[in-house]
Amino acid sequence: MREQSPHGAGRDKRLDMFRGLALVMIFINHVPGTIWENFTSRNFGFSDAAEGFVLMSGIAAGLAYSKGFWEPSWAAARKVWRRAWTLYLVHLLTTIWAIAISAIYALKFASTQLLHENQVWVLFQKPLGFLIGVPALTHQLGYTNILPLYATLLLVTPLLIIAALRWPRLLLAGSILFWALTGQFRLNLPNYPNPGGWFFNPLAWQIIFVFGLLTGVALKKGRRFVPILPWLQALAAGYLILALLWLKVPFIYDTMNHFMRVLNRDLGLPFYITAFDKTFATVPRLLHVLALAYLLSTLASVRRLSASSWAEPFALLGRHALQVFATGTILCFVMQGVKDVAGDRFILDTFLLSVGLSIQFLVAWLADRWKAESAAKAAAKPAAPAPQAAPAVRAHGAL
Repeated sequence: MREQSPHGAGRDKRLDMFRGLALVMIFINHVPGTIWENFTSRNFGFSDAAEGFVLMSGIAAGLAYSKGFWEPSWAAARKVWRRAWTLYLVHLLTTIWAIAISAIYALKFASTQLLHENQVWVLFQKPLGFLIGVPALTHQLGYTNILPLYATLLLVTPLLIIAALRWPRLLLAGSILFWALTGQFRLNLPNYPNPGGWFFNPLAWQIIFVFGLLTGVALKKGRRFVPILPWLQALAAGYLILALLWLKVPFIYDTMNHFMRVLNRDLGLPFYITAFDKTFATVPRLLHVLALAYLLSTLASVRRLSASSWAEPFALLGRHALQVFATGTILCFVMQGVKDVAGDRFILDTFLLSVGLSIQFLVAWLADRWKAESAAKAAAKPAAPAPQAAPAVRAHGAL
């Protein structure tokens, strides 16, 4: 039985706070080679900010769109698909800017390193294939490739929401089965012009999105999808502690890695259970993000923190996640180019990250202001007068 939430279906500040925090960590991770990336979440567990962001995107989709499907309509589906189209356009924008920035550093600073990284080099070796692959989403540059995943998942979100509202357990079972088949047969969407598949494989990552979607749909109705259970809290906490020790204690690291190899090589368990593969959202990473999300969602202290002034800067970023992510993606290429020219230096790295994050906070603040001003103007606008009733028309027509 699902637990009723005393907080109803209003906006959950925890979601905004954690989305903002995830955006900060994604940006830091996307400017590699700084000391600060050692303090992001990926250093303390098996999953990283990307899994958390996709899970929260599923929650946000459930909260934002599920009400429109209480009575399914094409209008509700079109709203979701318009968002997918927006994500696609933003992805193209960030890709074009990534290419342009790489070219600027080569032309103006004789620094060609960016042209040889992040899949930009394909433009020179297979130019026609590159021009086809970018708009077709079969060729995605590094650091820009999470939006195609989200846009693809949104295309099927109307069907997922309908299933979540009517048969939530069946949807979850189907998602798990599809994830397992994807791992078993290495299914993926194709790349072109290069071989292989998507780095963020939608066929596998849908399981993270579906967990989030089911959570969001339940929250919209004022309840939890997974109830607060002491034994489940303890299990989640235990797994998080195990992951931390696994990564930080050499003896445990060696022992557990050997154990996973035995499970795979000697006992024949499939790789998607024993490996730490990001593309296929394998079990260790999947369980980690779910355990972390569950435990944090059950703590009253987290709810209090999210409502405090300390959390507001992160919540501001989270409320405007798309604008902030797009800005951060473009900036990360700028910052990488600067580091290629100037080298790795602590003071420079700190300055670059501080400037980049400040710009993203400014973008979020402006977006917040514009949204508030638009809402105020809409509220102040006088209501249109009701149309006058048309004169009655006789059955045989007016004279």
